[in-house]
Amino acid sequence: MDSSVRTLIHSATLADAGDLQPDSWVLLAADGVVASGTGDSWNDLVERGTTVIDAQELAGNGALLAPGFIDIHGHGGAGHSFDDGSAAIKAARDMHRMHGTTRAVISLVTADLDTLLQRTASVAACMTERSDILGVHLEGPFLDPGHKGAHEESLLREPIPAAIERLIAETNGVIRQITIAPELPGGLDAIRALVSNDIVAAIGHTNADADVTRDACDAGATVITHAFNAMPGIHHRAPGPVVAAVADPRMYLELIADGIHVDLDLIRMIFASAPGRVVLVTDAMAAAGSGDGDYVLGNLAVTVTDGVARLTHGNSIAGSTLTQDVALRNVVSVGVPVATAIDALTRVAAEAIGVADRYGRVRPGYAADAVLLDRDLNVRAVWADATRV
Repeated sequence: MDSSVRTLIHSATLADAGDLQPDSWVLLAADGVVASGTGDSWNDLVERGTTVIDAQELAGNGALLAPGFIDIHGHGGAGHSFDDGSAAIKAARDMHRMHGTTRAVISLVTADLDTLLQRTASVAACMTERSDILGVHLEGPFLDPGHKGAHEESLLREPIPAAIERLIAETNGVIRQITIAPELPGGLDAIRALVSNDIVAAIGHTNADADVTRDACDAGATVITHAFNAMPGIHHRAPGPVVAAVADPRMYLELIADGIHVDLDLIRMIFASAPGRVVLVTDAMAAAGSGDGDYVLGNLAVTVTDGVARLTHGNSIAGSTLTQDVALRNVVSVGVPVATAIDALTRVAAEAIGVADRYGRVRPGYAADAVLLDRDLNVRAVWADATRV
């Protein structure tokens, strides 16, 4: 990181914390956002060496400046899986960063504990070299076999105390979030143990009904992993985990807005039902930013056809090929206000994983990450730590 970098971006509509502020400017430096304002009050802040960007020259009329996007659930991209080590993680992250995702949690699929610890160590090594990685999300192995999705069933296990304690003890705080099926024996105790060690407990790949979901929330769970997918749906006499989560103001709901995992009109309804608690995630696998073909997710073969990833042997969806800029355009296309949609990619995502004091907004004291969009919400430029990507 070059500590001398200073970038001033002006003449944009600023989307921050669910609001839109026309004719705005921000001054970015390597160690964070220095200042922000409106009009031409930025002129006195330009020092020698400051790069000045006219947002409308770069992105046209209607230029929109947003915080850097944050993805709290993704598995890879650009032909690479996050499970495959440091080089793969860096390559996949570089692709997603070009689409506006300046920070991400690295999601790892189900494996045996020794392998998960090795893969977590690879992520930890990347975190010493680059600042765009916010930690690890373990999506498994504590999942319901009946809702396993694209996880190897033979590797699933109950969340016994010894396994939870080992993951906590041997990962040096790198784990940010773990998805767990709370109805499994020991599930609620595992949630309590995770939360007491500052790890976000997420409910997912589960057969939990609304009552068990409420019990999990009371135990400390705060996230629903890819809501609607790999869990019971909504029935008028059996509302299921999503309705329980919507009703609980402590809960954040991940949604994959590719139009395949969840109908986009239903996503619009969840935005209206749980304002300020929807997190747009990609759940992207290696084919994101790459193309159709054959891939591997964990130990399982995946075939991608027309941008849809499914297990080669079976019909389960196996992650997505989504990037967050596409998710933004998708939800706005069905009527979600653009400021609300951007909030779900930024501030709300940061809140869900406990980093909202530093990420998810463009204001003094926050990381100097920004995405410049044109009026059609195409990414025109991305800055990370004040440096253009």
